[in-house]
Amino acid sequence: MTTLTGGEAIVSGLVAHGVDTVFGLPGAQVYGLFDAFHQAQLKVIGARHEQACGYMAFGYARSSGRPGVFSVVPGPGVLNASAALLTAYGCNEPVLCVTGQVPTQFLGKGRGHLHEMPDQLATLRTYVKWADRIEHPGNAPTTVARAFQEMTSGRRGPASVEMPWDIFTQRADTAAAQVLEPLPAPLPDPDMIRQAAALIKSSKAPMIFVGSGAIEARKEILELAEMIDAPVVAFRSGRGIVSNAHELGLTMAAAYKLWPKTDLMIGIGSRLELPTMSRWPYRPDGLKSIRIDIDPVEMRRFISDTAIVADAKTATADLTAAVSKAGYSKTAGRRAAIREASATALAEIQRIQPQMAYLSILREVLPANAIVTDELSQFGFASWYGFPIYEPRTFITSGYQGTLGSGFPTALGAKVANPDRPVVAITGDGGFMFGVQELATAVQFNIGVVTLVFNNNAYGNVRRDQRERFDGRVVAADLVNPDFVKLAESFGVAAARVTAPDQFKAAMEKALSHSGPYLISVEVTRDSEVSPWAFIHPPKP
Repeated sequence: MTTLTGGEAIVSGLVAHGVDTVFGLPGAQVYGLFDAFHQAQLKVIGARHEQACGYMAFGYARSSGRPGVFSVVPGPGVLNASAALLTAYGCNEPVLCVTGQVPTQFLGKGRGHLHEMPDQLATLRTYVKWADRIEHPGNAPTTVARAFQEMTSGRRGPASVEMPWDIFTQRADTAAAQVLEPLPAPLPDPDMIRQAAALIKSSKAPMIFVGSGAIEARKEILELAEMIDAPVVAFRSGRGIVSNAHELGLTMAAAYKLWPKTDLMIGIGSRLELPTMSRWPYRPDGLKSIRIDIDPVEMRRFISDTAIVADAKTATADLTAAVSKAGYSKTAGRRAAIREASATALAEIQRIQPQMAYLSILREVLPANAIVTDELSQFGFASWYGFPIYEPRTFITSGYQGTLGSGFPTALGAKVANPDRPVVAITGDGGFMFGVQELATAVQFNIGVVTLVFNNNAYGNVRRDQRERFDGRVVAADLVNPDFVKLAESFGVAAARVTAPDQFKAAMEKALSHSGPYLISVEVTRDSEVSPWAFIHPPKP
């Protein structure tokens, strides 16, 4: 036993789990915790808003595969960070929020103590996978270990622990920190594997859909795909599991060309948003389906012909072995049809201008392992299918939450986790202004993210929808922006302005060679962007 404060006991648990970096914004309730961070010599990346702390932890986790940790004050601080926790929940990322609580004597009293919520723990439990309170320093090691166990078991997700104000500085004999192994994943049902192999054997034109639950199964998925000549498509989170440089690694635009003749869809670690949730407007007649997912609840959300509840890596390997044993006759001309679909889609998406001109240059100047975060913007939407991705965890979005303002702070966290790799944030002017103050964080901690602000002086998508659907009436969608170059420079961030694609390559090369944060303001004429939605919500042929 060692005598530790509550804050020190929490930190000992973080260190035992390999945490060396925390994103945080200190305040009165968590002073004892931040002092423990300092005593343990953890790297603390401060921020100018609690939401940025959460998004930096999310970017850290998604880009590295390691848990991201942040700490903010309770009440308003937690609520400010809640969008990031909800994003982590939607994207299945292990993000840990460590927060405070009112002093022990005020718990549950409703007296209106500083930052008190009616029931903070209950609120947190509605948008994280697991949450608990630590009411004594001696309980901290087990509770922290449980948080990590829950975050990394099964369908991964965020967690939160809270501690009353006074317990952070209370001293008590405390046991050594512990690490609990992740809960064992369910093993594939051999009967379900055989059923799936039989469906594949009878298929002539299968298609594989992958999501973030398949990131660790990239080798096995590619082996299966090559065995059965199945194109592999991801919407957002699974991009790069099979590289877009591989002829079987398709964007959604290319995959939709093959959809009419698809007779079997195989979902691996994916919610199957493209083919089952109104993105694609129909399903081919006679379509069969196989799902592999570690979350049994997911199998009730969309019923497939064969459901395999298991880890993606193990189940895909077992399925590949079963298909090999059963035998599979490839369809003549299948690879040629896949190549043709990719070539046709690539030609068609070139009409999405000026987005494709900029995205093509961006791909040209970035190495394969560069990390790009998107934003809800005309360029971000187009990047979902117009920006090739070669490795998993290198294209980071806010998933189905679609959180405006998430891209820039997420990129900061990704750069902290990957200091030796280029990190680029694609943002619109509207979304960027949600977190513009974090330019100060980038300067203070020399976080060398290249931020692309595509400035059309509008919430461009909202403006288009309003004009097209409401007789041209535009409400609160036009923006008056600062001069982003001057604004960046006022923070100490190097910056440049681009007004046409032919200026962009030189600007990007200069930004990438710069040793610190860099901002490029790309000036776009309002309403000049071609709508990117024809390839995200394609029409029925």
